[in-house]
Amino acid sequence: MSIRVVIADDQAMVRDGFSVLLGATADIDVIATAGNGVEAVALAAELEPDVVLMDIRMPFLDGIEATRRIVAAGGSAPHVLVLTTFDLDEYVYQALRAGAAGFLLKEASAADLADAVRTVARGDALLSPDLTRRLITEFCRLEQPRDDTARVHALTARESEVLVLIASGLSNNEIAAKLFVSEETVKTHVGRILGKLQLRDRTQAAVYAYESGLVRPKG
Repeated sequence: MSIRVVIADDQAMVRDGFSVLLGATADIDVIATAGNGVEAVALAAELEPDVVLMDIRMPFLDGIEATRRIVAAGGSAPHVLVLTTFDLDEYVYQALRAGAAGFLLKEASAADLADAVRTVARGDALLSPDLTRRLITEFCRLEQPRDDTARVHALTARESEVLVLIASGLSNNEIAAKLFVSEETVKTHVGRILGKLQLRDRTQAAVYAYESGLVRPKG
């Protein structure tokens, strides 16, 4: 089945460009576009896409609040992929905190765009780990770790170890190789981590690892 995508951006040229690029792939179907956050939230609820490509700066309702509302719907809520011009952007960080699964630079190639949509739709890998980790560490450096030790202490030693590796940007396969366990075992640990910490995906787990102080930004 094709991955169903909604594109939200206040610039018609951007919406049309991404629609053409994604429409050229056999496994991705752009089912609707939105010109602002209000439309994006409404389309996400009505059409139940797999992925929403979300611009941050939009009229009426910005991409951060739109992301928060889409994710808060729970259940089969789509994964949100944030589109941005600058990777080290506080607004992108806020979008990740709001529940976005990852982010992508608007200058990305057609192949990178399609791969990003597929990655987010699968929900099994942290998107652009180097950029995402750099963004998280940059802004967590400016904030005090949140007092959330109760949930951290609910993790086993192995789960804490896996969480640290997730925050480092490693995939399940890479974590399995590093810990000398099977990939299925890692998937089990990841599922338990997300459940105990009440998080939706790996990106949220990475943000949590830094914000809780479990992982300290370098420098």
